[in-house]
Amino acid sequence: MEMMRAARLHAVGQPMKIDEVERPKASGSDLVVRVKACGMVPNLANVLANWETWYPQMPLPPRPAIHGLDPSGIVHEVGPQVVNLKPGDRVYVNPGRFCGACHHCSSGKPQACEYWTLGGYFGYNQKSLEMFARYPYGGFGEFMLAPQAQVIKIPDNMSFVQGSRLGYLGTSYAALKKCGPPMGKTLIINGATGTLGLGATLFALAMGVAKIYAVARGEKLLERLKAIAPDRIVTFSNVNGSSGRFVKEQTNGSGADLMLDTLGAKAPLDSMLDAMGGVKRGGRIVNIGGTSGALPVDVKWWMDEQMELIGSVWFTAAEGMEIAAMVEAGIIDMSVMSPMVWPLEKINDAISGVGKDEGGFTYYAVEL
Repeated sequence: MEMMRAARLHAVGQPMKIDEVERPKASGSDLVVRVKACGMVPNLANVLANWETWYPQMPLPPRPAIHGLDPSGIVHEVGPQVVNLKPGDRVYVNPGRFCGACHHCSSGKPQACEYWTLGGYFGYNQKSLEMFARYPYGGFGEFMLAPQAQVIKIPDNMSFVQGSRLGYLGTSYAALKKCGPPMGKTLIINGATGTLGLGATLFALAMGVAKIYAVARGEKLLERLKAIAPDRIVTFSNVNGSSGRFVKEQTNGSGADLMLDTLGAKAPLDSMLDAMGGVKRGGRIVNIGGTSGALPVDVKWWMDEQMELIGSVWFTAAEGMEIAAMVEAGIIDMSVMSPMVWPLEKINDAISGVGKDEGGFTYYAVEL
């Protein structure tokens, strides 16, 4: 029996412990990845302490659990049915887990699968427990088992730590694709200086959005964001008033074509509702940030204005491949973001230290 180190959560509200556990073995169409870095979710401390109170219908992995949502590393061993991947390949492991056999999965929309689960993080219903049983390894261990269909090759100009940011970049990219062809359009990004918002800004610029109305609270971070593309990014701090009204004023009363809401779980819904007022007639709004609660929308306005509201969760492996290709070609420059990195032994310091720095300009990872 070969062993490995892994950080495991034994009880909610307790620190993780570094344990010696059995190393997974590749079989069938699964492979084993030697983890080199794993991204830290900014909200992880709250999830581990409060998730079962907030969303009891959405299970965490059975404990003791190896968490870790965004792993990157090197293929260590492949099962006999694995194709197009080999030991030594540099990869990112998409944590999305699903049945692979239903109509949604076969249509390229695995997030709609009843078994959809974020490995190393949480599930969406009780069927996720089966996914956790099949793939119990998150990225906070030296090795992990993964299905070949969710393993994405990353280019040489993307470090493993940068690879651990792919989850949040992919979430933003997938949401923008749901907006339809964005070339020449105008876009509100609500929460633009956060982890998702910065990624959305980079992709929106790369995908041809003509004007971005970047809404957030902190003016210093907004100034830093505007410096990326001063002629195409218009910033507004919603501390100073209504973001929706501001966008309408900037567009001669018309409004923006599109909107992404990227605010985090603790953000007030009032901010999202206010920004929605800046979207033009026939506009499309995509929500990816995780805010929760009942949104008091005037459904008559919704109907009369021909508005669309779309929820977007995570991203597909195909979209991850597209991002890797854009990074390799230099279309997306990840150097605007700086990592804060801890060793696995400092996992609890990492969890408590995340989210206290430079908005989306800082990202967090554990190196193994």
